Amino acid sequence: MNSFAADLWGRAVDALCIAGHDLAMSPDAAASRAYYAAFYAVSAYFALQDKTFSRHSAVEAAVHRDLVRPGIWTEAMGKGFSRLGQLRNRGDYGGNRHVSGADAKESIRIASEILQTVAGTNSELFTGLDKF
Repeated sequence: MNSFAADLWGRAVDALCIAGHDLAMSPDAAASRAYYAAFYAVSAYFALQDKTFSRHSAVEAAVHRDLVRPGIWTEAMGKGFSRLGQLRNRGDYGGNRHVSGADAKESIRIASEILQTVAGTNSELFTGLDKF
């Protein structure tokens, strides 16, 4: 695996772990970390294909164009990725609107599913999920 993809995957695993720890203290922070876990995991997947993106919206577009549309991911998984982005925006920039505990828990579940799916594409390279 190239070192860039390896670094992104490590960040994904760390972010998912932190999201779980943040849940009780701050649903906003947990949702943000869950989003970043999925974002880094998807970015690592694409990095192995020599695809990199400079904007979050470009990663989301690639998820739908390159994973959902050709049937690699289900439509529900693509919607889940988009939902993570919405919750992250609410938690980070929502002003007086916050992520609920239930929504934060949902974001961790979605992110975990995305990491498991990405890990399944190359289980020898995408490791470290055994700590969850």
